[in-house]
Amino acid sequence: MSNRVVLVLGAQGRLGAAAVAAFAASGWRVLAQARRAQAAWPAGVTPVTAALADTEALAAAAAGASVVVYAVNPPYTDWARQLMPLACQGLDVAERLGALFMLPGNVYGYGDQLPAWLQAQTPQHPTHEKGRLRVQLEAEIARRAEAGRLRGVVIRAGDFYGSGRGSWLDLVVLKSLRAGKLVYPGPLDRAHAWAYLPDLARAFVAVAERARPGQAAGLSAVEVLHFEGHTLTGAELLAALAGAADDIGATPAVVARRGWRHGSLPWGLMRAAGIFVPMLKAVAEMRYLWFKPHALDGASLLSCTGALPQTPPRQALRQAMLDLGLAAQASPAHIRSA
Repeated sequence: MSNRVVLVLGAQGRLGAAAVAAFAASGWRVLAQARRAQAAWPAGVTPVTAALADTEALAAAAAGASVVVYAVNPPYTDWARQLMPLACQGLDVAERLGALFMLPGNVYGYGDQLPAWLQAQTPQHPTHEKGRLRVQLEAEIARRAEAGRLRGVVIRAGDFYGSGRGSWLDLVVLKSLRAGKLVYPGPLDRAHAWAYLPDLARAFVAVAERARPGQAAGLSAVEVLHFEGHTLTGAELLAALAGAADDIGATPAVVARRGWRHGSLPWGLMRAAGIFVPMLKAVAEMRYLWFKPHALDGASLLSCTGALPQTPPRQALRQAMLDLGLAAQASPAHIRSA
């Protein structure tokens, strides 16, 4: 269909790459915008090299796109300077194209007193800079939508994992896997919201399908939807990871002798070191998300798209570990689908 064209901004990031793959697999023509050239893209994907800041050139290169997926994420330590200007550039492109603007949201806007059950209509009360910036961004989308300048949708989700490196999973939890150690950032009895990126990307496709021009049951000018994902306590996550490691032959020999060791993060030391190391300061500011139990209510997304397939946690974690190359030493016979 002629309007099944999507522009993915930031296509080389983890969410961007997952979105490119999901839309291409669903038969969409995908325009993949990225700062760097890439050797190969999936079938049905056209690279776009125009800069995000060059609205005219980017809109010309993406002519015909009915959906814009905004997967741009500035460095974590530079949100204050970059987040809003970059997002406004993405919004400008969507306006010029007359396209639906799709934003991956998060739970930062609820602040450090976030409720345990997060519904799409739960009020946001940010208590830190990153939360305030996310609320400001959502307000800018709503402002433009209410003025009739574009349509927008925010799909909020928990912590991303899967589709490569750069998440809590590989940077912290699995960092010492080869030594038989799993690290969890908070108490093991607290629920934490996770989003497996291939599943989240398929949700973006499903929402975009409903929102295409000419669809009778399209979205309103701006909508906020929640992606339920996987809500797991620390103990449940570590147990699923241990099972996934067994499935792909990645359990180190030392575990057979003494079992898995479990570690935690030195939050106090990280806060102190944050005086000198901006990244540690930025990460420590979000410590509360590991101590405050929270889950996303997916009813809003369900009412929009109907039931969507969801990868079971152990299976998703197994694939995430394979994507990280953690089974590189295992023979194919070790990998099982349990």
